[in-house]
Amino acid sequence: MKRILIPAGGVIAATGLLAAGLAGTASAASDVAKDNLATSAANANAIASFWAENNGAALKAATESNVWEKSDVAKLQSKGGSTTDTKPGSTSPIGEEKKTAAKVQNVNMPKTIGKVFFVNGKGEKKWCSATSIQSQYRNLVATAGHCVYDTGANADVMDKWVFVPGYYQGKAPWGIYVGKQAFTHYDFDVYEDYDRDYAFVTVYNGVKVDGSESSKNVSKAEWDKYTGLKDSKDVEISKEEYLKGSVDPTSTESYWVKRGSAPEATGPDFPGATVGKVEVSEGRYNRAGIGKGNGRKFGEPVTENVTANDAAAYKAKQRRNSFKYPAKVERDRRGNWTITHYFVQQWYKPGSDTKFFKTVFYIIDHKSLDAGRLGDNVGGQGFAWNQPTGKAIRVFGYPAAAHPDGNKNYTGITPKWCYGKTTKKLVGSAAKKIEEHVALKCAMTEGADGGPWLYNYSNAKRLGYVNGVTSTFNDQDGNGRVDYISSPYFDGETNTVYKAAAASWSGKVV
Repeated sequence: MKRILIPAGGVIAATGLLAAGLAGTASAASDVAKDNLATSAANANAIASFWAENNGAALKAATESNVWEKSDVAKLQSKGGSTTDTKPGSTSPIGEEKKTAAKVQNVNMPKTIGKVFFVNGKGEKKWCSATSIQSQYRNLVATAGHCVYDTGANADVMDKWVFVPGYYQGKAPWGIYVGKQAFTHYDFDVYEDYDRDYAFVTVYNGVKVDGSESSKNVSKAEWDKYTGLKDSKDVEISKEEYLKGSVDPTSTESYWVKRGSAPEATGPDFPGATVGKVEVSEGRYNRAGIGKGNGRKFGEPVTENVTANDAAAYKAKQRRNSFKYPAKVERDRRGNWTITHYFVQQWYKPGSDTKFFKTVFYIIDHKSLDAGRLGDNVGGQGFAWNQPTGKAIRVFGYPAAAHPDGNKNYTGITPKWCYGKTTKKLVGSAAKKIEEHVALKCAMTEGADGGPWLYNYSNAKRLGYVNGVTSTFNDQDGNGRVDYISSPYFDGETNTVYKAAAASWSGKVV
């Protein structure tokens, strides 16, 4: 292992800023790093809707993880035998399948496997492979660390992280499980040490989204804080209600008038003058002054979190008439779309047909159903650590990437498997700074990363023990084709991370 263990109270103060910035709750005295993914049920519901809306369009648009460049597909070097830090151990799987009466030749795919989907630091929709794994609250997913933590320049957890067991062409037969907390090894979280390229993620109860929406009226303050989809609407009110409300155009409440057929423009000091709002471009708004007066700012900009379809529809209107639709449409690096509206004041002498309005703020929820706990629906594989090398392993995953020579043997649509004995000696890669991996002869490519290495797999029960996850892809004979994959060796420190995750509760989204 690359990390030098520092006794508690040693150099923690000197490394505090680094640990706080990159490792969440980790410290140098602990192997466990914990990072938040979806921080609330409302946020989780919005994430599930992001992936599910439009018949799973975002799921279908995602492509396989591409952490490794073609130049990274190098040879592995033998490093020696495994050194266990504690006694071998295991935790039994849950949700055993019904036994078959006779042995079968075909491999029965585990019900627990699926894809994890996320948006990386570049705003790209990506996926890896993963499995449900046994835990106290039946809410845990095992995958590769690089499928949870963005190891690029952005150095943060992935955005909109979900697990979809049994995924097939945009369908989520058992629901979408939104990640709540990611548990990784301190060395991976802080140093990006691929000898610790594994992660255990707690997920909320599954969500099934039916595509319809419901809206809830909230205050402006609640609306500003909400991180999910939200909208604002202008509602006509009586003149009496308007006069009772705030007519201060710099306030957070938004009362205003719509000029009638024969408006008479005035200044704000005209007796009985009422204020209307005129939508303008961001540039004109920024040049406007503050206070009461024609052309001055009308409140703060109003930013709506919208779907990709809503953004596209507004941009289409904007192309036809940019003067009428001057709002700013943006997508951030995490794939979130927003429409920001800017307004300035125009004061009027009210006429006989002047209409009075106030802006009402809504948060939007797609109608979602609780799909229950992950482990209750698909079961969970067991977990094993400090096991001997050179033992038979069955690996599952969704390979999709082409080989280094350009051959594309996989589609990523259906899961594939490899079977064989792991290398008796641990392997390393100078190019990847890896010192203690286990290797297996297998031709699966990227997209399979994060997939489980199952020890003692029962084809009848479709269950075994997670004893590794696919981390790297390698070309041992130099012919431009992936022929070996590797996984971190699961030892006692891996078990420490797993146990912390396996004892963590997550709860429901709806």
